[in-house]
Amino acid sequence: MAHPRPKRRVREVVLVGGGHTHVQVLRRFAMEPPHDAHLTLVVDTPIAVYSGMVPGFVAGQYRAEELEIDVVPLARRARARVILARAVGIDAGNRRIEVEGRPPVRYDVASLDIGSIVAGLDVPGVREHAFATRPIGVLVRRIDELIEQVRRQATVDRARIVVVGGGAGGVELAFALDHRLRDGDSGPQVSVTLLQDLARVLPGYPESLLRRVHRNAERRRIDILCNRRVVAVREGSITLEDGETLACQALAWVTGAVSQPIFRESELPTDDRGFVLVRSTLQVEGYDELFAAGDCATLIDHPHTPKAGVYAVRQGSYLSHNLRAFLERRPLRAYRPQRDFLTLLNLGDGTALGAKWGRTVEGPWVMRLKDWIDRRFMRRFQVLDSGGGLAEEFRTQPDMSDGEMLCGGCAAKLGQSVLKRTLLRLGPGPEDASLILGLSPPDDAAAYRVAEGRLVVASVDAFRALTDDPHLVGRLAAVNAVSDLYAKGVSPRYAMALVALPEAASEEENEETLFQVLSGVRAALDPLGAVLVGGHTTTAPELLVGLSVEGMVDSEEDLLRIDGLRSGQVLILSKPLGTGVLFHADMRGRARGPWIAAAITSMLHPNASVAEIALASGATAATDVTGFGLAGHLGEMARASGVAAIVDVAALPALPGAVELLGLGLRSTFHPENERARRGMVIRPEAARHPKLALLFDPQTSGGLLFGLEPEKAEEALTRLHRGGVAVAAIIGRIGPPRADGAPLEVAASLESASSLG
Repeated sequence: MAHPRPKRRVREVVLVGGGHTHVQVLRRFAMEPPHDAHLTLVVDTPIAVYSGMVPGFVAGQYRAEELEIDVVPLARRARARVILARAVGIDAGNRRIEVEGRPPVRYDVASLDIGSIVAGLDVPGVREHAFATRPIGVLVRRIDELIEQVRRQATVDRARIVVVGGGAGGVELAFALDHRLRDGDSGPQVSVTLLQDLARVLPGYPESLLRRVHRNAERRRIDILCNRRVVAVREGSITLEDGETLACQALAWVTGAVSQPIFRESELPTDDRGFVLVRSTLQVEGYDELFAAGDCATLIDHPHTPKAGVYAVRQGSYLSHNLRAFLERRPLRAYRPQRDFLTLLNLGDGTALGAKWGRTVEGPWVMRLKDWIDRRFMRRFQVLDSGGGLAEEFRTQPDMSDGEMLCGGCAAKLGQSVLKRTLLRLGPGPEDASLILGLSPPDDAAAYRVAEGRLVVASVDAFRALTDDPHLVGRLAAVNAVSDLYAKGVSPRYAMALVALPEAASEEENEETLFQVLSGVRAALDPLGAVLVGGHTTTAPELLVGLSVEGMVDSEEDLLRIDGLRSGQVLILSKPLGTGVLFHADMRGRARGPWIAAAITSMLHPNASVAEIALASGATAATDVTGFGLAGHLGEMARASGVAAIVDVAALPALPGAVELLGLGLRSTFHPENERARRGMVIRPEAARHPKLALLFDPQTSGGLLFGLEPEKAEEALTRLHRGGVAVAAIIGRIGPPRADGAPLEVAASLESASSLG
């Protein structure tokens, strides 16, 4: 008798942070994935900012997107799971990364590239009044605020901006701010002062470079003050160690680096500034399976290596090689910091300074060289353009869409027509006087009367995983399942889970997957007062998660139905559309990280408050918009209610990126099934050309509630929804009597352009 072969455990490689080193690892692993290993990226923001181009951005030479690396599509090309959450701790002994708001992530091999924060934030007043430049993304987001703050003051009086910190970053920022401010309306009313607490700026750099900096500063009237330490900051002024006070309308804090708080509670070895100590192989001292690179780490053999991006970039090839070598049990390479490297300082005005081997140069050609180097580096990692199209660098690389990749979530439903035919073939079930809602007509949930007269409202929903993060899948499955009850105006009370675990995975892997899934389910249910009371597990070709949920109401009159729409009502939709195309694109590395982050935030928002406001506003019918798309669910409501609906396609709220991706021709695999509904709809010519039309057929997972209510109550309901955090809730149409042609839906570019119903 043949015995089944033991399942080979896939090793988990976890990258924490999206710094200059890790983006190189992602690119190299995308080109050649490691054998028998699964990659996970944990980042608190999908956008990594390339520090080398930030001074140019401040000076107005670059747009924000030119210095941004979207790590999500880059990670997807490496077949990596992406967890958009903040890492808050490292349990190296148990090989766990502690993540905010969810269970720890297990690893076999992990690497840290989380950067650093600016030093001196404990100086009184700095946190309240200064613009810190680390993390670098914070400065990029706030630089316009800083510029505007100075310019407002400069319109009435002379304004001074002070840059504290005389390293390369401080020097470049001072020159960049000077150019940006003098290039605006404020002109000569603005002055820039650079403060350094040491005897000179640019310590460790050649004297000839220092002379060029001072010469250019003098020409542009930038004051450089050395041996001046800031001891306190107040609104409008700073106090120096010698007691002198300087007026200051804006303060940029560019002092040295200190470690991230994540290391303070860990048991990892650190230096006196809190940076994790690593050997030349970039392995954390005492933990061979844990690596660290970039600004967050200090090399034991080279402890005085500056915290500068040039070293993090160089470490990329070493870390990529060593992670792979560790997995394959091959020798690791030793990284030694470059002793001399090309220094290029952007002066903000189209010129730059350069230094190497003790020689220095300057001029526009140096800036052109710097720009060429920076753009060449960025092209290697910017997978998508701002509209979701593939960047030129990646158009010739293998297409992730090769082969059919079926969508998960509610985009993996059985077709609406197949379901209807099957139910017709089954025929009606036995008569049951206790049944209030069920399959005749089909509704979002079932409701039946129990002995004491109350009604139990129940629903069941399950879907194939739409992402490879099992904790997120569990949360989404729970929020999606309880939405059917909220669409009836009922709060969930009990839930049971069905989880099908991948049959090809090992027992250890499936135990961790099950834990992550059920933790996600609990994370969604617990705040809603719903109790997970049990469930069932099995195996399947891939992860599937479902829940049956139950709630209770006092009487039939307390229920919202799908057949309660009335002529003259308006339709309100509470969530934006587009989850189907976004996650379809994400599977192919074609969705930008901020788009996916926005979609997840929307999907995880339960419809509890929407249901409460809908009921209080007098809603007579509701449904939740899921796999059959807006057109499918609204058409079902209209037919059941004996009315017709007009949809204003221009008013449809859309998730960021959804319209762009649909415009590129991307469609969820279930989209064509939903689009069959067009045959029974009336679509006005101007609506047929509208870029949002395809949103009607996009399958949603954990979508919003769609409900009808009287027009005079709509504005008050919208105001309450917006105040309650449902920011994009909108009136998307109105209800009229049935059409003569029997069409349940008419789609117009605006309600004013629609035909009269009847």
